[in-house]
Amino acid sequence: MTGVTLKQAIKRYGEVQVVHGIDLEIEDGEFCVFVGPSGCGKSTLLRMIAGLEETSDGTIKIGHRDVTHTDPAERGVAMVFQTYALYPHMTVQENMGFGLRMTGHPKDEIARKVGEASKILKLDGYLKRKPAALSGGQRQRVAIGRAIVRGPEVFLFDEPLSNLDAELRVDMRVEIARLHKEIGATMIYVTHDQVEAMTLADKIVVLRAGKIEQVGAPMELYTNPDNRFVAGFIGSPGMNFLNGIVTAQGVKVPALGDTVIATPVTLPAEGSDVIVGLRPQTTSITKVDEAPIVVDLSEQLGGVAYDYLRTPTGEKLVVETKGLEVVPSGSPVQVNFDPADVMFFDAESEVRLR
Repeated sequence: MTGVTLKQAIKRYGEVQVVHGIDLEIEDGEFCVFVGPSGCGKSTLLRMIAGLEETSDGTIKIGHRDVTHTDPAERGVAMVFQTYALYPHMTVQENMGFGLRMTGHPKDEIARKVGEASKILKLDGYLKRKPAALSGGQRQRVAIGRAIVRGPEVFLFDEPLSNLDAELRVDMRVEIARLHKEIGATMIYVTHDQVEAMTLADKIVVLRAGKIEQVGAPMELYTNPDNRFVAGFIGSPGMNFLNGIVTAQGVKVPALGDTVIATPVTLPAEGSDVIVGLRPQTTSITKVDEAPIVVDLSEQLGGVAYDYLRTPTGEKLVVETKGLEVVPSGSPVQVNFDPADVMFFDAESEVRLR
């Protein structure tokens, strides 16, 4: 297995540039996830690595080979798409071995590789079935199995779970994580779902408008984001952002009843505007008799609840609460947090203040 290196990779459609000089190193055996909102260029970048989109400029290497302009079939990659793309008239066994059959591999070798892949994916009992007799999760496992039998250097996944229901998504997430652990291959995975990114990745690449915003391990991005975009995208529910004003004592937050947060962070000049970031997970509420902040709505999900608060400035504030108690709507509350957990961002550039 081998890694993938991109140097100043650019993609243009005519005069429109959609991928802007990507520099990225994906290590051998690493599970790398491209994440970002729709239209950020993550699928385009994956297709550039696969050779399904021509690279307008820059270089792409798989291992030590420059594959920038190499035919997709010769790159040593296998791609799993959002749609299963299975042949309905073929059995599971025939679907999984189809690629090898087209390249002239011996029947006994195809049977051996299909058998090995089916054991890994727990498809042994389904080899004689056709796709119509399979569930969505089973069909996706067949599509992954078809990729495995090719023995690629790199696996590419383009939002493979987006067609599955919520329960199957969780099951398949576990299956893919187990598969990576078992075969140790380099995997690049595209998703807009940051929960998938956090649970699967060794390395996350956060993209926006065709550019990399930040690269790092899941918890590194969660605890140490470089800017407001990354801070808001990584984590569920997303980080709360409130307006703040720099004072001599710290940062005053009108949404919190003019609470002043003291901080060792280097702040701009007194009177400057900053953005205050509070994660729902590091914030709590206490019911009080009177306060400018009230509970607008509570979502009880069992062992955890999400309380949506109404602030005097009208800014959104979500708090994650553990336990079974539900705070009634309209209740005045005090918002509690450790100042060490608060993040501050420049109001103009949205870069993290440190």
